[in-house]
Amino acid sequence: MQLNGSQIVMECLLEQGVDTIFGYPGGAILNIYDALYEYEKQGKFKHVLTSHEQGAAHAADGYARATGKTGVCFATSGPGATNLVTGIATAYMDSVPLVAITANVATSLIGKDTFQEIDIAGVCIPITKYSFLVEDVNNLADTIRKAFRIAQEGRKGPVLVDITKDVTGAFAEFEAGEDRTSHYEEPSPTDDEIDEAVRMIENAKKPYLFVGGGCALSDCAGEVREFAKKIDAPVCDTLMGKGVYPGDDERYTGMLGMHGTKVSNFGAINCDLFIAVGTRFSDRVTGNTEKFLKNAKIIHIDLDAAEINKNILVDRPLTGDAKKILTRLMDNLNRQDHPEWMAQIKDMKEKFPVKMPNGFSCPWIIRRLWEETKGDSIMVTDVGQHQMWTAQYYKYKEPHQLISSGGLGTMGYGLGAAIGAKTGCPDRRVINVTGDGCFRMNMNELVTAARNNLPIIEVIINNHVLGMVRQWQTLYYGKRYSSTVLDDGMDYCKVAEAMGAKAARATGREEFDKILKEALESTDTPFVIDCVIDSDEKVWPMVSPGATLAETFDEDDTV
Repeated sequence: MQLNGSQIVMECLLEQGVDTIFGYPGGAILNIYDALYEYEKQGKFKHVLTSHEQGAAHAADGYARATGKTGVCFATSGPGATNLVTGIATAYMDSVPLVAITANVATSLIGKDTFQEIDIAGVCIPITKYSFLVEDVNNLADTIRKAFRIAQEGRKGPVLVDITKDVTGAFAEFEAGEDRTSHYEEPSPTDDEIDEAVRMIENAKKPYLFVGGGCALSDCAGEVREFAKKIDAPVCDTLMGKGVYPGDDERYTGMLGMHGTKVSNFGAINCDLFIAVGTRFSDRVTGNTEKFLKNAKIIHIDLDAAEINKNILVDRPLTGDAKKILTRLMDNLNRQDHPEWMAQIKDMKEKFPVKMPNGFSCPWIIRRLWEETKGDSIMVTDVGQHQMWTAQYYKYKEPHQLISSGGLGTMGYGLGAAIGAKTGCPDRRVINVTGDGCFRMNMNELVTAARNNLPIIEVIINNHVLGMVRQWQTLYYGKRYSSTVLDDGMDYCKVAEAMGAKAARATGREEFDKILKEALESTDTPFVIDCVIDSDEKVWPMVSPGATLAETFDEDDTV
C-alpha cells in the first residue's frame, strides 16, 4: 500500500510493539506529528509531550529501564535534536535500548546552513550504537526496523534515526515485514574456557561475586542468586547492578568502590577469586587500577568483548551472555562450601555496620521510604550525594528497581526518567529522589507529570548546596566553596504548586512521616516533598581519587 514517510514511521513503530512515545514537536517534524495525530486518535499510541526535548530523552530512557522495552522519543531539527544529546549519551553509557527519531531539513537543503539544520547523525556517532540519516523514503521502513534490532541486539544501547523533511512527506510502497539483515553472532566461551573457570572456582578458598548492570540487562537475577549459593560466596554490586541480588540477603555486602561499604571493599581485597559479572570495571569501582585486587585471580563475564582487559587485566575472561554462561558454569560445578570465609565476612559486617546518622538526614529519609513502601517502589535518582544514599539505604529486591544515571552522571535526569518509568509501569509506585541542585535542572517536567496525572513522589534533598561537590571541596579543596552554595531563597514548594503538583516541606522526622503518608495516598497528582537537611552531611564510606580500596575511610577515620 502507498503511504507517506510519516505514516511509514507510525506503521514501523506499531510493528515493533511501540505504544508510547515521548517528544516535542517543531517545524521539520510536523509531518510526523500530523500522522501521529491520526494514530493517537485511534488509540494506537500514547504521546507524552514533555517540557523539553532532554526530558523526552530521559523519559524514554526511564521507560526502557523500567519495562525492558525499547524507549522512543521524537524531536525536531536543529536545537530540538541537539537537546536530545545529553539523554542519548546517558542511555549509551548505561546500555539502555532507545530509538531517537528526529527530522531534519529537506534533502536539497542539507549542508547549506539552512535554518535549524544540524548534522545530528554526525553529532551522535560517538554516543549511539548506530546513527542513521534517511534521505530516500524507500529506505525508511528498513532503517527503522534495523534501528530497533540494533538497540536490543548484543549490548543494548541507543540508536538515532534522522529523517529529512521531504522524506516524511514523500510516498512509497509499504509492506509489513521485519529486519533480516543482522550479521550479529553472540559470543560464547569455549568448553575449555568454561572448564578453566570451573577449576578456578573449585580451587578458591575465598571467592567473591561482583554483580553489574549487565546482569539486569541479561535478565539473569535468578541465575546469579543460584550461582552465589552454589559457590558459597558473598555478593557485592555496582550502582547499575542493584536488585540483581536482594539487598536484605545475608550474603549481600553492599556496593563496591568509591562509596561502597567497608565490608565490600575490604572483603574484595581479602578474597582469592573475584568473579565479576556484567560490569565494565568503572573507575568508581576500582579505585587505583594499578593496585586493584593484586592478591586475587579475576574471572570477568561480559557480553562486550571490548570491555575485557580494557580497565583491569583479568585471568579468565568469559565473553558472552551472562545468563547462559552462569548456567554453563553451574552445570559443571560441584557445590562449594566456605564456612570460614563466610564467617569472616559476617565478622566484618558486625565490625563495619552501615551507620545511620543522627537527626533528620537523607539516609534516614531513604530508610523510611524503604520501610513505608515495603521495598516495592521503583526508585529513581538524579546524581550526587542523594544518589549514593539511595543506593546505600534502600534495600532492593529485584533488577530495574533503581533507575539512575551511572556512567554519565547526568544531573537533571531523574524527573524525566521517573515520568517514563511511571508511564511504562502505571501500577508501580515511582519515587524520584533528587537534590536541590538537580531539581533546578529539570523541574519544568513537573508540568508534564501534572498534565498526565502521574502520582510520582518527588523527594528533594535540600541542603542548600551542591552536596557532592561541596563534600569534595571540604575534603580536598580546603573548604573553598566556590559556586556551590545555593542561597537564593528559592521556595520549591511554591514552584511545585505553580506547576500543578502538591507540595509540602519537612524539616524533621515527625513532619516527614506525616507528609509521606499524604504523598503515598495521592493517586493522580505528583507530590513534592522538600526535605531540608544539614549542608555538611557527607556520604560515607569513601575512597579518595587515586587511592585503593584498602584506603576506604569514613567519618570515624577523619577524627
